[in-house]
Amino acid sequence: MKIITKLNNTKSPGYDNIGPSLIKDVSVVICDPLVHIFNLSLLNGCVPNKLKIAKVVPVFKKSDCSQPTNYRPILLLSIFDKLLEKLMFSRLIAYLEGNNILYNYQFGFRKNHSTSQALTDVVDNIYENLDASLTVVGICLDLTKAFDTVNHDILLYGIRDIAYQWFKVPFVADSSILALIICHRVLLTCRVECLRVLRWNHSCFCCM
Repeated sequence: MKIITKLNNTKSPGYDNIGPSLIKDVSVVICDPLVHIFNLSLLNGCVPNKLKIAKVVPVFKKSDCSQPTNYRPILLLSIFDKLLEKLMFSRLIAYLEGNNILYNYQFGFRKNHSTSQALTDVVDNIYENLDASLTVVGICLDLTKAFDTVNHDILLYGIRDIAYQWFKVPFVADSSILALIICHRVLLTCRVECLRVLRWNHSCFCCM
């Protein structure tokens, strides 16, 4: 119930068009069934197929709008899946932080941490070396499609058994769904084939 009340009402719904506001209105009625389903998912390492379906909204990035590679596919998942993800996240982060597993200098995506702290640490390191009369050299890398370069086996390293199966399962089922493509203020509707390679942020799409 606590996770439901914290849902952001401005978030877009998934393929089922069920938004956060509706979930909050009927939370008293659906809370117990959701708890049962979510507990089964966590205990068995299985995500229900209906929760894997996403509405894909390709967002134009730059360059030639006629090239599919110049769009970033944004996956809008069901609110029910978001609730399950938040539940898993709270358990996982509690374990990682409780056992001091996370790297001390990981500033992003952590409570009470920010990327500004990373900048402060870099600046302090630069001044420290300059004060010691040392030469400081900075190398900055900008990866194209950075999320697509993530190795999922490395990302899941250390997670085993049922938890591993829960994370490893393909996040989008084999199905055709409706997507909206907004390109230069022109709204087009097309069918998008969601391939099994759609996992987490590593994704692709083809228009028909």
